[in-house]
Amino acid sequence: MTRSLASLTFLALAAAATSPLAQAGPAATITVSHELDIERPSETIVLPWSEINRALPGALIQRIAVKDAAGRVLPYQVTNIAPLAKDPKNVGIAYGELIFQHSFAAGEKRAIFTVEKIDTVAPPFPVKAFARFVPERLDDFAWENDKLAHRTYGPALGAPASSPGAKEVLVTSGLDIWFKRVPYPVVDRWYNKGHDHYHKDEGEGMDMYNVGKTRGAGGTGVWDGTVLFTSRNFSGWKVLANGPVRAIFELSYDSWDAGGTAVSEVKRFTVDAGHYLDRIDSTFTFAGKPGIDIAVGLNKTPTDKGQNPTIKVGNKAPGILMQWVEQASNGAMGTAIVLPSATRFTEDPLNHLVVAPVASGQPLRYYAGAAWSRSGEILTGQDWERYLVAAAARAGNPVTVNVAATP
Repeated sequence: MTRSLASLTFLALAAAATSPLAQAGPAATITVSHELDIERPSETIVLPWSEINRALPGALIQRIAVKDAAGRVLPYQVTNIAPLAKDPKNVGIAYGELIFQHSFAAGEKRAIFTVEKIDTVAPPFPVKAFARFVPERLDDFAWENDKLAHRTYGPALGAPASSPGAKEVLVTSGLDIWFKRVPYPVVDRWYNKGHDHYHKDEGEGMDMYNVGKTRGAGGTGVWDGTVLFTSRNFSGWKVLANGPVRAIFELSYDSWDAGGTAVSEVKRFTVDAGHYLDRIDSTFTFAGKPGIDIAVGLNKTPTDKGQNPTIKVGNKAPGILMQWVEQASNGAMGTAIVLPSATRFTEDPLNHLVVAPVASGQPLRYYAGAAWSRSGEILTGQDWERYLVAAAARAGNPVTVNVAATP
């Protein structure tokens, strides 16, 4: 597998992102609409590049500008259809999707954008969504956006030590959280400054979340009504897109015994700038039965030792499982799962759980994430609940996108 590129320097690129761009040709008009009355901050707008190619033939990703109705240049990214896709005539046919964002105000249900050919090279934009394999830290996989960072654990961490104390050993498919106070990327920076430092808040945030053998914040398992059967550490990874607006990657988990049924899993993560929740599409493969129940969990004891937390747990339709955790000295944090197809809430000794049925080979979509009071945006449990209710509503009512050539 090919290692993903390191994150770009945030502040240096911020200046480049605002450089003037000269329009050199025709444009395509993009109309985005939705039906909700609520605000939709950092709404991610995704459309097939084939639609841009149809309305704006020959457009190339390094020579376009995406603008809002006021003429402001917006950060964007374009994905590939497939790794090493070919474009022998240099007309943009190997591109996959155009991605950019818009924050809809409350009551704003329609917005118009243009994609224009320009006669200069478009500058790179600040990276706000990023993911990479971290072999230097026992095969971690880490990802982040401008709100939150995460990691989970790979084969090297789960492998037995050659001798007692030779290395850390942890077997878990739980998902970890690194809480941030800054919008720029921190994953590379924190790994470089060392374990003792990223467990302290030195101004950028901290790793204060506990995973261990639990599901952490969003890990899965097979639920038989009494016992949760979970996988080992991930066995494979693949980065599909890597910012600046959206990161997409997959983690695969080898088959495990789920009460007599062999089950394997592939998780696809979609990480968008400006969001506290990541979208996760988990596909389970098994045989011998029409379906199984999958539980998604939150650790019951998510804090560092000595924090003596007060933990409030709640659940709401559609499938919202949430925690609000008041700590002794590290502020307050919220964690959550949003599982739209949920049928019930339950728990096991380690985790609060939300459960949904799945068929083999059919992805289960859910959203998982967290927020920290020290980030300055979500300060109370009520704030967190409002955010989650709005996120669930947005997930159930996606925007619609139409593209036309500008007359």
